[in-house]
Amino acid sequence: MRYIETLKDGERISEVYYVKQKQIALTRTNKEYGNVILADKTGQIDTKIWDLNSGGIQEFEVGDFVDVSGQISSYNGSLQFKVERIRVANEDEYVISDYVPSSRYDVEDMFKELLGFVDSVKNEYLKQLLDSFFRKDENFVKAFKNTSAAKTVHHGFTGGLLEHSLSVTRLCDKMAANYDYLNRDLLISAAMLHDAGKTKELSEFPKNDYTDEGNFLGHIVIGYEMVMDKIKTIEGFPEMLKLEIGHCILSHHGELEYGSPKKPSIAEAIALSMADNIDAKLETLREALDAKDTNDWIGFNRWLDANVRRTI
Repeated sequence: MRYIETLKDGERISEVYYVKQKQIALTRTNKEYGNVILADKTGQIDTKIWDLNSGGIQEFEVGDFVDVSGQISSYNGSLQFKVERIRVANEDEYVISDYVPSSRYDVEDMFKELLGFVDSVKNEYLKQLLDSFFRKDENFVKAFKNTSAAKTVHHGFTGGLLEHSLSVTRLCDKMAANYDYLNRDLLISAAMLHDAGKTKELSEFPKNDYTDEGNFLGHIVIGYEMVMDKIKTIEGFPEMLKLEIGHCILSHHGELEYGSPKKPSIAEAIALSMADNIDAKLETLREALDAKDTNDWIGFNRWLDANVRRTI
């Protein structure tokens, strides 16, 4: 298997990759060409099919595994795959694990640590709420372990949602220990649940794309509704506590322009939005650094809005 991260300018390649995106576009002379994104577990590559009528070009769709042959070249500083032949691959020509990126950490170990945080919550209503998700809802747990935290920006791999949620919970736990006016139970409960909606916003790998529900509503609204639905099943759940944890989820992106319908209004919501941003930004940086084998400046990163450099 020639993984995408190992491809080099000038190479000729014949390999099976996953079709992540496919569009028919027009050149400046109004000639149709194929604009495709091919992927494996190590990354993705911009792919062009300049002659759609070539005898070597067979029909394929998004979600297919395709056997492709062609030339790797460099365009505007990034690698591009010029396809000469392509066909849908047979099932015995690929192994699915080659196309599913996964967390560096063991999923079961991470989930066990998360359950430890669940058990540390003293508020009986928040404990019941967390148990209703992480112990009693098998479908949610399966999706929570397997879903990524994002399509492209950070933690875009199997186990990514769990890894990100656990990391944010750890940060919030440290914040609660440092600032005695934070309600720890509320804060770490919100941390564990803040991205619950991503289990419905994103499809599982290898597709890892937005669902219809994700496109229409987004994970913040979806997650808020999921939490409110669970709260309805908990007898006597305090109204103010319901509003507080709902507010933390709705405001966890921090700013209206980042997709939150409300800005944080309580200390726990502020702490959560900061922890979420810290983990997302640092993981984005880690992934950018890992993609470049250099100790120098690696170039401008549009997600961080900065030119970034390795320090260790």
